[in-house]
Amino acid sequence: MRPRRGLTRVAVAAALLGSASVPFLAPLASAATAAVTPGACRSAPHPALAARLARDIRAAGRGRVSTVSVRVDDPRRGLECWFHGARQYDSASVVKVIILGALLRKALDRHRYLTSAEDAEASAMITISDNNAASALWAELGHRYLRHFLNLAGMKETVLGPGGYWGLTQITAHDEVLLLRLLLHKNAVLDAASRRYALGLMAHVTPSQRWGVPAGAPTRLTVHVKNGWLPRPTHGWRVHSIGCFTGRGGGYSIVVLTQNNPTMAYGVRTIEAIARVIHRDLNGGTTSVIAPSRAAPSWGTPDEHIPALPNVP
Repeated sequence: MRPRRGLTRVAVAAALLGSASVPFLAPLASAATAAVTPGACRSAPHPALAARLARDIRAAGRGRVSTVSVRVDDPRRGLECWFHGARQYDSASVVKVIILGALLRKALDRHRYLTSAEDAEASAMITISDNNAASALWAELGHRYLRHFLNLAGMKETVLGPGGYWGLTQITAHDEVLLLRLLLHKNAVLDAASRRYALGLMAHVTPSQRWGVPAGAPTRLTVHVKNGWLPRPTHGWRVHSIGCFTGRGGGYSIVVLTQNNPTMAYGVRTIEAIARVIHRDLNGGTTSVIAPSRAAPSWGTPDEHIPALPNVP
């Protein structure tokens, strides 16, 4: 399947355009709750599953030196988890999904399709994490419109990187789940064609970059993923992975953000240990699953172009 080129016109009432609410979905735990609660899972229909998942996520991260934030969102089961969901991290390339969402929304605002150049840049930005494409779209959209998109999405904790430094955008696990909800479920910000396009790109990420939250997912599910990796003088490697999982038994999202990793591979292993227990618990111990990643030579090169990056803690 090739990602669909372009967009249809906006199909929602003008009165809804200022809100990213999804009326039929339970609200996520608030940022305040995430800030004061070290880590928990909840599900009114499945309390035992929620308790097991919380216990297993804690166990998976035990003994790791990584600083970790986790969010799990499974509206079908009425289940969500939050572990330090309000903690901010340098985004690295995870911000490229925000850029994509803003690009799609701007096209909807103007009642037009993506241009061929925008389509090519969006595809390269997501599927091979091309930095030049991300920089071009970041500049084309501008901070003002990107902030407008974040407001529509309700992503109040996200702070755009200064100037052209999109990789220094400050993100939280809480806001990243809000972003993934926009891609998975009907809402007033992105129409169905936009969501299909974005998920299609995330389903076609190059194999060497499909590590992280896909680990342990049942092979019957379609994986939509975007990762980011960036070393800094303080807090070591930032290694992040966000993903949606669709298909029979799917419809859920996982966000794992990390820093203070001594190496990129260490961060990947931390994320995948957590992802495996989440998939196992949500899918009843399915045996046909995506295997953990093996360290690749490309992991040693940061995916951000930061030759003159300011030393921001």
